[in-house]
Amino acid sequence: MSDRLLVGTRKGLFVMERVGRGWSVTSVSFLGQSVATTLFDDRDGTFYAALNYGNSGAKLHSSSDSGTTWQELPVPEFEKGPDQKSPVVKLIWSLEAGGKDQPGVLWAGTVPSGFFRSEDNGKSWKLLHGPCHPPEGKEPVSGGGKLTGIHSICIHPRNSQNLIIGNSCLGVWASSDGGQTWESRGNVPHPQRVVRCHSAPDVLWAQHRNGIFRSTDAGVTWQAIAQAGPSTFGFAAAVHPKHSETAWFVPALSDEVRVPVDARFVVTRTRDGGKTFDTLSDGLPRESAYDIVYCHALDVDESGKRLAVGSTTGGLWTTSNSGESWRMLPTRLPPIYCLRFAK
Repeated sequence: MSDRLLVGTRKGLFVMERVGRGWSVTSVSFLGQSVATTLFDDRDGTFYAALNYGNSGAKLHSSSDSGTTWQELPVPEFEKGPDQKSPVVKLIWSLEAGGKDQPGVLWAGTVPSGFFRSEDNGKSWKLLHGPCHPPEGKEPVSGGGKLTGIHSICIHPRNSQNLIIGNSCLGVWASSDGGQTWESRGNVPHPQRVVRCHSAPDVLWAQHRNGIFRSTDAGVTWQAIAQAGPSTFGFAAAVHPKHSETAWFVPALSDEVRVPVDARFVVTRTRDGGKTFDTLSDGLPRESAYDIVYCHALDVDESGKRLAVGSTTGGLWTTSNSGESWRMLPTRLPPIYCLRFAK
């Protein structure tokens, strides 16, 4: 199981390591700055951190020594319009490494909505045409997606040219040629998070404002999950890397009232493809809890047994038995935006 965790918060990036049965902070970077997303590239061990400077836009950094030192990288840029101006990338919302056969390739999804590729470990970026930024002479897809962002990037583990992205306004889109052409997938109009099973990559899970959905044909069709414990509303989703029918979610009351149902913080899990759900609460706050979990603040490691979940109140919990019991880390962190397991 993974014994290292990258935690991006409103006030810095915290690297946590497991020692014995507990976890401790081993390094803090960008203290005081908002970390929107982070990435551990298991091809070469590089850390990446995307910072959010508000109106000043995004910043991107990489570290080849586990966060001891950092190098600033260029931020992806949009093409200039007729007025010779280009939109500023306000946020890098998603960041993923390319396949094992693509050394140096990184993918980035941004706000405003743009999908970018780097072939040199983030030293340069190219905007790929898609539903929000079509080739010259074609109109973008309607729905306001250009104003939102790409929050999910799912790469096929055995075919690096096969990509699936999620946009909270434009839905799920797929490419079979490395992002050169795209087609709309299925009936999930506003996904907050899309995840792909490593061992069965045609199986996708999506969580959005209208509930939880599952696809077994790479997003061509989706099955709505009617019941999932306290609620089907939420933002975060994780799928077991080896068992496609097992997935985890963190429910909330509703889009209008974004707090846990009955002020009780729980994680829900299905092990039969969404037919039934377990409500997991051992070690989690059972009363007066108002934690919300953002879409990138739930992660599962390669074993499928160790998970971590972080909340907007700075709470951080881990489990080593697939969620049967949880342990809260004693460190009180700033609001957590994202987290990733690292080797």
